[in-house]
Amino acid sequence: MTAAPDTRDVLLTCPLDCPDACRLKITVKRGGDGRERAVKLTGDAAHPYTKGFACAKTVHYPARQNHPDRPLYPLRRVGSKSDAEARWERVTWDEALDDIAARLRRLLDTRGPQSVLRYHYAGTMGLMEGSHAHALWRALGTPELEETICASAGTAAWAMGYGSRLAVDPLDVPHARLIVLWGINSLSTHSHLTPQITAARKNGARVVCVDPYRNRTAAFADEHLKLRPGTDAALALGVMHELFAHGWTDEAYIAEATLGADDLREAAREWTPERTAEVTGLSADEVRDFARAVGTTRPTYIRVGYGMTRHETGGTNLRAVTLISALTGDWRWRGGGCVLSTSGAFALNRTRLGGAHLLRPETPRVNMNELANALSPERGLGALVVYNTNPAVVAPDSGRVRAGLARDDLLVVVLEQAMTETARLADYVLPATTFMEHADVYTSYGHHWLGYNPATLEAPGECRPNTWVFQELARRLGVTEPGVFWTVDDLLSDLLDTPHPHLRGITPGRLKAEGSVRLNLPDEFLPYAHGADTPSGKVQLSPAPVYRAPDAALNAEYPVRLLTPPAHHFLNSTYGNLENLNRAEGTEPHLLVHPHDAQVSGLTDGAYATIQSEVGQVRRRVKVTDAAQPGTAVLEGTWWGLSAPDGQSINTVTAQTLTDLGGGSTFHNTRVRLLPG
Repeated sequence: MTAAPDTRDVLLTCPLDCPDACRLKITVKRGGDGRERAVKLTGDAAHPYTKGFACAKTVHYPARQNHPDRPLYPLRRVGSKSDAEARWERVTWDEALDDIAARLRRLLDTRGPQSVLRYHYAGTMGLMEGSHAHALWRALGTPELEETICASAGTAAWAMGYGSRLAVDPLDVPHARLIVLWGINSLSTHSHLTPQITAARKNGARVVCVDPYRNRTAAFADEHLKLRPGTDAALALGVMHELFAHGWTDEAYIAEATLGADDLREAAREWTPERTAEVTGLSADEVRDFARAVGTTRPTYIRVGYGMTRHETGGTNLRAVTLISALTGDWRWRGGGCVLSTSGAFALNRTRLGGAHLLRPETPRVNMNELANALSPERGLGALVVYNTNPAVVAPDSGRVRAGLARDDLLVVVLEQAMTETARLADYVLPATTFMEHADVYTSYGHHWLGYNPATLEAPGECRPNTWVFQELARRLGVTEPGVFWTVDDLLSDLLDTPHPHLRGITPGRLKAEGSVRLNLPDEFLPYAHGADTPSGKVQLSPAPVYRAPDAALNAEYPVRLLTPPAHHFLNSTYGNLENLNRAEGTEPHLLVHPHDAQVSGLTDGAYATIQSEVGQVRRRVKVTDAAQPGTAVLEGTWWGLSAPDGQSINTVTAQTLTDLGGGSTFHNTRVRLLPG
């Protein structure tokens, strides 16, 4: 009898919040205890988009999967949350779920469903364990959480002009002759776009990065336009001014496919290169040269990121930039146009996903950026159930968030794969499975492949999927809504029950057999070549975007704008417990400060500085560098506060201010003062 091999390779889709949604090759090895564990991870070499490599962070996922501090059994807090050291006792699933359900039932009966809040985001992008897990809470009628912390401003802005978020096929990018990376550090946050950009460059393309500081992508580009934070709309209007003035617009496309060009022409009239330069901090020649390149190079591919939306006027910023492609007619060129997200192409049947059909108009809503307010005692919240996110670190005004989580009168239940700072403030920590241990379905916002993962590894200890936990709670709470109890097969059948041509020929059986299936798109996919799926059927250019200076203007008291963009080795806070990735990012968070601001504030390279905002303060080590610009400081990465010298998340200083469109977050809008020490 031949012995079974002790290693094998499996192919799975990455579940994390990244446009690449990579197809991964994972090597699993059987140990002496008979259980298989992930030991190595790379990209699937046969996948047309992933092309055999995984990003610098996810190659380390096995270390996270097998982390010695991973919670493997239900844990109940012993003592008060005010105790200096959190103490935990292991309990059975029945003990945990019976107590949680009893406390939830008491709240529902005495204070109503508005006293219970779910809080989640994109710790997994899986449609089963991410989206469908909400079904229980919608069946109970608890407040609807508005998922606004990342993409809502951009989504709202795109919808105004174009309707659904459709995009250039990423494999068509090599056809472009000008590539503009605007507000996106793609080498760190969209790394599988890099081979496509490199191929375009070999074909003669020029690469321009528009970003307030010099990051990896800016260094990679042929030109870096270091504009002032939040002035993207001004630069876009300045480009439009030159397009109109020099006749670089595609009048045939504008006439057939757009509405409101006259409004946009009038709005751009005053944005001369000189005025644009004054607002953006660029030179007038930089504005002219950039506009000339955009106006005279076909095709031009503009990849926008959500970075420019993290300001009070973030929606307007992004909307202004996206409309440039409609003026130049790049939508009619293969490899041309503007990309925010490919997600609109996944035309799944979502009518019952996550219990969407259970939503009621009268259900109260909570913007997730305003969690600090929601946790205030006077708001009457009695229970918070957290999954797929780490609000003690990532939510704005996180000092008040942590204070709210620490209330002894608030039941906090956290479903987690790691002992995050949110988990450490919980009453119950319920051990969650990873993407290797449960089945799920994945779309993408960076490419056009639909993915399916089977449950590949046996979950360690007593880890369970989110949906299993909520189904068990539902039984104890007497919930009978069928959708709450769906399996992944039930969900997949429902999602694919649609006549939409993009999904023609994609059946549950085929998706499960192949694992990754490209949407049924034409070979040359030009989504806005003849209009858009707006109510008018046209790309909507009016009302024209208007640049507005931030209300939170810099002043003598707060003279520096703080930006908190992603780090190369982190993905939100997912990898915050891996020491090797912390070391790769410099062991602790560093504040990038321009030499001018360092001199004015009395800061020294390598020393500590106190960063004070209107809502809080933190202490960080300083790196003096011209990668930043005067009046702007940068701290890359959502570090766990445990890795910071003061134990505080950088979001201790960020406020709950919302964007002009979509109620989004304003993480790049924080004005601060810098003090030595």
